[in-house]
Amino acid sequence: MAKLLIVDDEIDVREFAANFFRKRKINVSTASGGQEALDFVKNNKPDLVLLDINMNGLDGIETLRRLRLTNEEVNVIMVTGKKPEEEGAFEECKQLGAIDYIHKPLELDELERIVLGQLFKTKS
Repeated sequence: MAKLLIVDDEIDVREFAANFFRKRKINVSTASGGQEALDFVKNNKPDLVLLDINMNGLDGIETLRRLRLTNEEVNVIMVTGKKPEEEGAFEECKQLGAIDYIHKPLELDELERIVLGQLFKTKS
C-alpha cells in the first residue's frame, strides 16, 4: 500500500487532504510542522511527502533542506498558496529536489492527479 505523509500546520487542510487520500486506500500519516515531519521520515519510509511551504516555525523550504541531509530519496511535492514563480520559492524547492507543487486552496482534481500519479509511478 502506498504511504503518504501530509505536512501542514493548518489542521483543516491536513485533515481534508488526509481523508481524501484515505478514501482512495492510501496509507496516510500527518505532521503539523517541519520538525514533526523530519522525525517521522527518519523513522518511517513514506513513498511521498506533501509539504506546505508556508508554516509557522520550521517552514517547508527549511524542512525540505534538512530532509535532504538525511534522506535524498523521498519524493516531495510542495504545497503553496502562491504562484511558484513568486519569490522564487519553488525554484529553490526544485533545486532541493522537490518534484512538483500543488496550489492552495486545494482542488480535488489537481490533488488527485498529481499525488496519485506520483504515488503509483513510484510504486511501479
